[in-house]
Amino acid sequence: MTDTDTTTTGADWHAWQESWDRQQEWYMPDREERFRIMLDMVEALVGPAPRVLDLACGTGSITSRLLARFPEATSTGVDLDPALLAIARGTFAGDDRVTLVTADLKDPDWSAGLPHDSYDAVLTATALHWLHSEPLAALYGRVADLVRDGGVFMNADHMIDESTPRINAAERAQRHARMEQAKRDGALDWADWWQLAAKDPVLAEPTARRYEIYGEHADGDMPSPAWHARVLREKGFAEVRPVWSSPADTLLLALK
Repeated sequence: MTDTDTTTTGADWHAWQESWDRQQEWYMPDREERFRIMLDMVEALVGPAPRVLDLACGTGSITSRLLARFPEATSTGVDLDPALLAIARGTFAGDDRVTLVTADLKDPDWSAGLPHDSYDAVLTATALHWLHSEPLAALYGRVADLVRDGGVFMNADHMIDESTPRINAAERAQRHARMEQAKRDGALDWADWWQLAAKDPVLAEPTARRYEIYGEHADGDMPSPAWHARVLREKGFAEVRPVWSSPADTLLLALK
């Protein structure tokens, strides 16, 4: 099935993917750049036909870009959100390169349902900031077990250096001003997007279930890149450093 196909449910999954991308870009105008660098480093370190674990995959944003660039890749997407997984399942239905798994990353046994014991690359973007530091460190330990020797883990997310408060405040003010202007020009934010999903005949039920699971959107901790690098080394990665950054976000690469 291609992204433009509509399933028998009547949902236009391509349209929902596009809508999700636009909503995310309201927060992160440089979102595609981080995906590009992420896949550049996948190719550089593990080649053009990797076995990938798309961690907290959501609608499958990483997986869709992975397969478009590397047709011989395979991806396991894991998430807990019923609505975002519904979009992912609709998008990738019939594509035997993709396996989707429902699991709670805070559950110590979340990886039990994965189809493979090891992966060339574990990739995640703008997802793990909802975890607090202790469960995130535990998750990093399990990720280290899943990445093969010579494989990579990459996390592109909000990583805040609290030692630079004036820089942080100035960047935040400028970013929010630009976001408000985009909102006035018609951009959807997180709340707007979920209101649309709740009204959709196909997504209404899984959206209701996701609110039972998560409630309103809430962030966990956003430690610095240095904290992430230190913990990843402690969990077994040999080399860790940023390979891309913006004023607020970092793409951190850990090599096993």
